[in-house]
Amino acid sequence: MTSMKIIDKINQKKESNVPFYSFEYFPPKTMEGVQNLYDRLGRMLLFEPLFIDITWGAGGSTSALTLEIAEKAQNVCGLETMMHLTCTNMPVNEIIYALDKAKATGIRNILALRGDPPRGEEWKKIEGGFGYACDLVKFIRERYGDYFGICVAGYPEGHSDCTSFEDDITHLKAKVDAGADLIITQLFYDVDVFCDFVKKCREVGINCPIIPGIMPIQTYAGFVRMTTLSKTKVPQYIMDNLEPIKDNDEEVKKYGVRLCVEMSKRLLEFGVEGLHFYTLNLERSVRKVLKGLELVTPDQLSPYLPWAQSAAGNRLKEEVRPIFWQNRPRSYIARTGSWDEFPNGRWGDYRSPAFGDLSDYHLGGVAVSTSDVVSTATTNIYGDSHSTEQDIYNVFASYCEGKIKKLPWNDTPLSLESENIKDQLVFLNKNGFLTINSQPAINGVPSTDKQHGWGGKNGFIYKKAYIEFFTSPENAQKLIEYIKKCPMITYHAVNRKGDQKTNTKGTNAVTWGIFPGKEIIQPTVVDHNSFMVWKDEAFALWETQWANNYEKDSKSREILDKMIDSYYLFNIVDNNFISGNIFSPFSDLVNNLSSPTLNGLSLNNN
Repeated sequence: MTSMKIIDKINQKKESNVPFYSFEYFPPKTMEGVQNLYDRLGRMLLFEPLFIDITWGAGGSTSALTLEIAEKAQNVCGLETMMHLTCTNMPVNEIIYALDKAKATGIRNILALRGDPPRGEEWKKIEGGFGYACDLVKFIRERYGDYFGICVAGYPEGHSDCTSFEDDITHLKAKVDAGADLIITQLFYDVDVFCDFVKKCREVGINCPIIPGIMPIQTYAGFVRMTTLSKTKVPQYIMDNLEPIKDNDEEVKKYGVRLCVEMSKRLLEFGVEGLHFYTLNLERSVRKVLKGLELVTPDQLSPYLPWAQSAAGNRLKEEVRPIFWQNRPRSYIARTGSWDEFPNGRWGDYRSPAFGDLSDYHLGGVAVSTSDVVSTATTNIYGDSHSTEQDIYNVFASYCEGKIKKLPWNDTPLSLESENIKDQLVFLNKNGFLTINSQPAINGVPSTDKQHGWGGKNGFIYKKAYIEFFTSPENAQKLIEYIKKCPMITYHAVNRKGDQKTNTKGTNAVTWGIFPGKEIIQPTVVDHNSFMVWKDEAFALWETQWANNYEKDSKSREILDKMIDSYYLFNIVDNNFISGNIFSPFSDLVNNLSSPTLNGLSLNNN
């Protein structure tokens, strides 16, 4: 998918006569919340929203995080993203920085707002700055021409600061005349109020799309607080319906879904082109509303590829990626962001200078990202101290058990596809094979399978078992000797100094899919050259995001530095995806068996 202005996407959608929908999110207050939001974006991507938008805190209070989330949503998650931008209490140079950054990262859409001042401060116009959203719209058009699609806010009940409803409509028309392409409204719960608002807008010559903003009720207290703060009219029948169930959160959510479905049906009958959902960073209620409206289908539960496609235009043909960056897609996007094309739909040319340039990419992007760095000022999720290497092993095992939510090499908890091999991964880690990436063998599951599916319906998915891990030189040597007797296993191994061992130099497809009327799709590969680039990042992550949490003269730092300097980074693939057992070598070595056993049929398969 290539980046587009939302107004162009809306105009394209009109031809299908199918209503669109979009989602709004806000920057969470904690880094854990940010990571959970990324997980949620990945899941809600499957519903194919026309776009999403990311809010901008009062007075620019979340500006850096808004930019970061918008960039990742656009380029890593593959979601057309609109970034909010307010001008209240904002110097012009900061507005220019935000717009330049958005343009540089491929974001094509801005929601231009006056905004509110930071909590506890008064509204004020910065000297030389902007007093109204209309001024911001004019500035964007004058400085950036037609590059950005611009959206503005509409208020069906009138803005609380406006002298009259008529004046508010006049201000809205001024924003559209200044260059806005579309309008998204403040939340409301009286459909008649929205319909009257649209009619008034049309009467004064506002002809652009007006998209209703809808917020499913999540809790009674939250609903009352939100509608009170926004001075939103709530029809009495809604309050009457909520009164008997207001202390039952589950029933309130169910009612909120039913109400949204009813409102949405009336709005669609009225003729709106789409629906904009204020998600509150939640997922379940919106999903149920879309299902109630029959706007999503079961086959939308599987992604097009097993990784989210970027929305950047130069990645349109990308259909294959090395598996090493499976859990750190942002780093991979950053590494390859300067490539102009992806020849033959492949993942790119490892000979490109951009591919081998480490720079700061090991920290997650072109610059250090706040969501990627473990701060010593906060709780150290890896423990306050380590006395032995076994303590390190146990941290890796705790990640696989779900007791901690991330490792330096894993931006998210253990993937759903590895859930079935969790016990085996815990065993490996507790015995010194420190796993950072894995997938089980899969032989022909339906492409709509919730755990392993991708690519749409009527296909079949295949995977070779794959494990990536760190281990000691002693374990590495024993494992290599064992694998020499296992012709179906291929491996790569390298330490930080670059000493490498392998029994293959080719490119090995480890995931593929078969679909009607298509060639075989091979979206995930193991490649020796990309592995050698990844090893620099992998070892650097261990140091910058784990070892650096401890004082240089501490026992913990001594243990970690020794492991980082001596351990090997390994990946192994069991090419027998039908009857192999990739865990047999490890269990045999732990039990001091030096020859293949009958546990893994592939090990004796010639």
